[in-house]
Amino acid sequence: MNMRVRFPGGKRVDVDFDGHTVQTDQPVDNGGENTAAAPYDLFLASIATCAGIYVVGFCNNRGVDPGLVQIDQRVTFDPESKLASKIDLDLTISPDFPEKYVPALIRVVEQCKVKKSLALPPTFSVNTLPAPVQA
Repeated sequence: MNMRVRFPGGKRVDVDFDGHTVQTDQPVDNGGENTAAAPYDLFLASIATCAGIYVVGFCNNRGVDPGLVQIDQRVTFDPESKLASKIDLDLTISPDFPEKYVPALIRVVEQCKVKKSLALPPTFSVNTLPAPVQA
């Protein structure tokens, strides 16, 4: 997968991939205009939405309304690093949700690909490339 980053102005940074554009900005108190979520907030949201898509798939495969499950993500930050030090995913399950599926639902949320990527992080490299010569 390749992504192309663009700088549309101010503190906005966008990324294009697979026909999609994800826009980011910084909050006003960090010099941005708050026109979009900040990149770190999108990272945290990716954990919650990943858990959510696993819930949707689990429920759809069993003919259960995914609306019977609510996910609330709580993030605790380290005061020194300002990075997330703990992430809680709280599942609120309606009484109408079949009780027999609750343990399996918890296991499936724990399989979230974003969560797994944090547990087994990729390696990173930063490279410089020459700009293409224009004719």
